[in-house]
Amino acid sequence: MTELLIALAGSSGVLLATLLLAWTASASYVVATGRAGGDALLHAPRESARLLRQRRRTTLSADRLLWRGAGWSLLLVAALLVALVPWDGSALLPGSLGVVWANTLDIVVWALVWLLGWGANSVVGLVGGYRFLALALAYELPLMFALVAPALAAGSLDLAVVAGAQGTLWYAVWMPVAFAAYLLGVLGFAVLGPPSAPAGRETGSGVLTELSGPDLLVVNAGRYALLGAGAAVAVPLFLGGGAGPWLPGAVWVLVKALLLTAALAWVAGRLPVLRVHRLMEPLWTVWLPLVVVQDLVVAVVVVMGR
Repeated sequence: MTELLIALAGSSGVLLATLLLAWTASASYVVATGRAGGDALLHAPRESARLLRQRRRTTLSADRLLWRGAGWSLLLVAALLVALVPWDGSALLPGSLGVVWANTLDIVVWALVWLLGWGANSVVGLVGGYRFLALALAYELPLMFALVAPALAAGSLDLAVVAGAQGTLWYAVWMPVAFAAYLLGVLGFAVLGPPSAPAGRETGSGVLTELSGPDLLVVNAGRYALLGAGAAVAVPLFLGGGAGPWLPGAVWVLVKALLLTAALAWVAGRLPVLRVHRLMEPLWTVWLPLVVVQDLVVAVVVVMGR
C-alpha cells in the first residue's frame, strides 16, 4: 500500500512538472514573438479555451485513431522523459539505461509526428510528415553522438550516475558541441524554432494542416511539453543534475530545467524557420563531424585521466 501511494505521488509530481515545463515553454515562446509578459502568462489558458470551443475538422477517410492517438502520445512521451530525470538522486523510472531510454523516446516522436500527417489522409500533412522524417534523420545522428559524450565521461548510461560524475565542472562547459547538438535535437523533436519547417509555412503548416480545436490544442501542448522534457533531461546530462548551494537537489533540477526551457523557447520564437534543405546539408557535412570529434576529445580525456 505504501509503495502504491509513493508511486501515485511520484506520478502526480511528474505530471505537474511536465505541465509546468510546457506552460513555461509556451509563455517564453510568446514573449519572444513580441507579446507583453502578462499577456504571455495568460496565453496558454486563453488559447486552450479558444481551441476547446472550436469545432474539430474532419477529413475524408482519415484514420482518426492513429491521428488523434499520435497527438496524445506526444504528451505521454514528454511525461516519460520527465520520469527518467533523477530529481533528488533518484527518478520515478530509475534504470541503468536511462540515456538509452531517453534516446529511444525521442525516436518514438518520429513515428508520432509522421502519423499526424499520415492519419489525416491529407496530401499536405503527409508531405509535412515525410519532411519531418528527412530532417529528423539529419539532426538525430548528431543528437545520438551528443548523448554518447556525457555517458562516456561518466562511464555509465544511468542519468543519476552521469549527473553525480560532473562535480563542480558541468559537462556543458567542456562538451559545448555535444550540448549544442543535444539542444538542437530538442528543438527538432519538439518541432519548434529553425527545425520546424515540417509544421511551418513551407508546407502550408504541414503535419498541423488538418488539426483544429481540441486536437490542435493537444498537439501544441505536446510540442511545448517535449521542449520542456528535453530541457529537463539535459540537466543530469550536461548541467550537473541537482548540484547547487543551499537548496535541495530536486529544487535545483527544477530551476535549471525551467531556465533552460525558457531559454530554448525564447530562441525558438526569435529565430526564423529554415527550409529543410538548408538545414540538412550543414547538419550532415558540418554538424555531425563536429560532434564525432567532440566524442573523440572526451574519449582521449577519459583515457588520459586513468
